[in-house]
Amino acid sequence: MKKITLLFLVAELSACLVQAQPYKYWIEFTDKNNSPYSLTNPWAYLSPRAILRRIKYNIPIKLNDLPPNPQYIDSVVAKGVTLLNRSRWFNAISIYAPDTTKLALIRALPFVKSGSLVTIMKPRIQNGSYKSSKHEFTETYGGAPAVGSVDTVNSGAAYNQEHMIGVDCLNNKGFRGKGMQIAQIDARFGIAKWLPAYDSLYLRNGVLGTWDFVWEIPFVYDDTNNVDSHGQMVLGCMAGNLPGQYLGDAADADYYLLRSEDIASEHKIEDDNWTSAAEYADSAGADIITSSLGYTTFDEGFDNFTYSEMNGHFAVASRAATIAAEKGMVVCVAAGNNGGSPWQHIDSPADADSILTVGAVDASGIYASFSGTGPTSDGRIKPDVAAEGSGTAICSPGGGVTNGSGTSFATPIMAGAVACLWQANPNASNFAIMKAIKQSATLYSHPNDSLGYGIPDFCLANTILSAPELKLAGVLHNVYPDPFQDNLTAEFYSPVKQPVTVTLCNVLGQTVYNKRLTAGALGNTLITIGGLGYLPKGIYVLTISDEAGSRYSAKVVK
Repeated sequence: MKKITLLFLVAELSACLVQAQPYKYWIEFTDKNNSPYSLTNPWAYLSPRAILRRIKYNIPIKLNDLPPNPQYIDSVVAKGVTLLNRSRWFNAISIYAPDTTKLALIRALPFVKSGSLVTIMKPRIQNGSYKSSKHEFTETYGGAPAVGSVDTVNSGAAYNQEHMIGVDCLNNKGFRGKGMQIAQIDARFGIAKWLPAYDSLYLRNGVLGTWDFVWEIPFVYDDTNNVDSHGQMVLGCMAGNLPGQYLGDAADADYYLLRSEDIASEHKIEDDNWTSAAEYADSAGADIITSSLGYTTFDEGFDNFTYSEMNGHFAVASRAATIAAEKGMVVCVAAGNNGGSPWQHIDSPADADSILTVGAVDASGIYASFSGTGPTSDGRIKPDVAAEGSGTAICSPGGGVTNGSGTSFATPIMAGAVACLWQANPNASNFAIMKAIKQSATLYSHPNDSLGYGIPDFCLANTILSAPELKLAGVLHNVYPDPFQDNLTAEFYSPVKQPVTVTLCNVLGQTVYNKRLTAGALGNTLITIGGLGYLPKGIYVLTISDEAGSRYSAKVVK
């Protein structure tokens, strides 16, 4: 009824009043010439931790690290608009203008490349919120929490979802994210600051920073009526701690809580807000970004995304997610809950390249029908991996333990596990971390459009990353499946018919399989060995030696 009332009200507004509605624009600049910022002084715009990340992983400081020229920004603001967001990566700003006349004045400036509308603001009512019946999130929660199992760290109701991806293996070894920094980009964070489930996080000063990119203030909570608690519930999957009842999988990590989403409406400015939050995470020195947000349609209707645009190169937030990965971070993004809708696909920024897009499964590891599917419109596999997102044990808005469903909950579980894995392997790059996660997953050798590479095993991923560097002889190509279960096949070229020796060794150099076989003449021979199901998960080296003494090897994963 409220929405209908508003529509009638808008219909009665005069043309003059409608024209005076505030607008938000995205303004891109042509260059960064004559800027006070330089590549030789990154300390002016990046934190020491962000600079150390670049040094550690040999990531150069580039032109897109420089902030936009302040003189350009001042000239735009002088046209009678309000500055909202700055973007280093896109050399752009978003602005608030009282009417449409300002855009023409700004576009006329010689250093302005383009200007586009991202939001037509709606009249404000009810405590400064926008009235709308549309909400970003379709997550559900409520009901009895899952039954936990006994493990070393006593994760309580969270046991199943953590055991499913093997992060409990890392937790039990003492890897709970300590020293890792996670930036969560979300809606508001409810009353997390005042709930027992999060008191250990705040008491140890584990929240390193907060910022609200919707209101441009540091306060990110909803302490009035706790309606906007999506961020709080997502945070609990990683940092929640109710002794004996619930323990998130990265309870020792540090966090930045960043709000980019206004749940009362859906505007493209939120795409820009997400980008600003990602840049904040980069400059602060965060290791991981986790975001359970996604965008396909907007209230204005004229700028909705199409599936053809879900290619990782169109939406600003999608491009920002890829750049964040290029800067050395692991970016985890929810696949979205459109699986059962006409859209059905992933959304933005889940279509980004070089990130972990996370789909959802139920408690038994079966695909959750609401989880957004791939591929991207340019044919890349999405989602990348999956975790429990149906019937997930979560910390409720009121501070207890309940169940929830949505890729919003699968994503932080994955991000928390990434923090633990990276803590255990601090010298690995973000790309090495993501590769090992995919290699450890259930569908690595045959990914699909519902679960991508499948459900990871972080215990196996840790084994992959921690294995000593193996020196291989001549490389064997086309060895499959990888990971293998019971059988392993290699394609071997032999110029003559000859006996060959096939061996399989573990990372300690111990031979676990050795057999003499015959290779065919003048062609490729498929050599298959079986009966390997008894071997423990880990890394192995398959070697084929011929009569001439030549050896050909390949590293494989079980």
